[in-house]
Amino acid sequence: MKIVKTLLATAAAMLMAGAAHADLTIGVSLPLTGPASGLGIPMKNQLALWPQTVAGEKLKVIVLDDATDPTNGVKNARRFVTEDKVDLILGSAATPVAIAMAEVAAEGQTPQLIASPAQLPPGKDTWSFRLPQSNAVMSHAVVEHMKKQGVKTVGFLGYTDAYGEGWLKDFTPIAEKAGIKVVATERFARTDTSVTAQALKLVSANPDAMLIVASGSGAAMPEMAVVERGFKGKIYQTHAAATKDLMRVGGKAVEGTYVVSGPVIAPEQLPESHPSKKLAMDFVQKYEKVYGAGSRNQFAGHSYDALIVLEKAVPLAMKKAKPGTKEFRIALRDAIETMGRTNFAHGVMNWTRDDHWGYTNETGVIVKVVNGDWKME
Repeated sequence: MKIVKTLLATAAAMLMAGAAHADLTIGVSLPLTGPASGLGIPMKNQLALWPQTVAGEKLKVIVLDDATDPTNGVKNARRFVTEDKVDLILGSAATPVAIAMAEVAAEGQTPQLIASPAQLPPGKDTWSFRLPQSNAVMSHAVVEHMKKQGVKTVGFLGYTDAYGEGWLKDFTPIAEKAGIKVVATERFARTDTSVTAQALKLVSANPDAMLIVASGSGAAMPEMAVVERGFKGKIYQTHAAATKDLMRVGGKAVEGTYVVSGPVIAPEQLPESHPSKKLAMDFVQKYEKVYGAGSRNQFAGHSYDALIVLEKAVPLAMKKAKPGTKEFRIALRDAIETMGRTNFAHGVMNWTRDDHWGYTNETGVIVKVVNGDWKME
């Protein structure tokens, strides 16, 4: 009898361990402090609206602050892989941090959903998938709009890091092909509090338009600098600036600014036929019900889309393995690659084995700052 009780107790313990082991665990590293905190905090806000389960599995979400620092991002990613044994990594929203984390994800064979347009060397993104549109896709939208506006020359003012350099690399050839020349290039660090010297050089070049590559509230400072120094041409900002922080900090100085974004930023203005309108409206209504009118932004939308990935890919992966195992992580990576065309709040995504970007050139939209709000062009 004692042996039977022992066997029953052992079996019960194994079942309990199996149930706990089956939790779907997501490790999230976001810039909740530091220069890119305006991107990370909205993503965290949206995570709070996630359900408690996905595909019948209890959802465990571990959120850590990377403070916009690649070293912290690597530390967080290593903890996720070695200690927490997460099934998927989400983050970072800061490009330099996301790039550093991708190496850890690859080493640990753990799928990563990147919340920035991080450019990785060929073959180094086997485990990493981007939620945002690529800089090339967004550059296409910007250049098409510039052509309609008659822009022929552009001044570039961007971050010194991977996000700024990535934009310059992708934008320049697309612009040149369209007959638009980058006539002046200046850079600044995320932590800089002034770009007076750079602004003076750019304004003196007298381009038809300025392209500013910065993020969140930090995107307002360089624009204010060129406006204060008398620039009267058109100003464009990238999808990292598609938050109300741009208007909150920039005020009247950013009125009339063109910002490239995913369709999630102004879904009410999308045609009914747009494939993302229903999802984008759902995101906006639920997010602003909790966080207030006008609080929508590009980055909270990425957290919304990340859940769509989980809800579609996890059931596919579970046909091969249970969460918490190496086999499941491999199956989840494969499921993300093969889940096919999927409507996101940000557009239609179609990751494949050879393409971990997924969005087409038609994804980006241009919105204009009008009376402190977004107006789709």
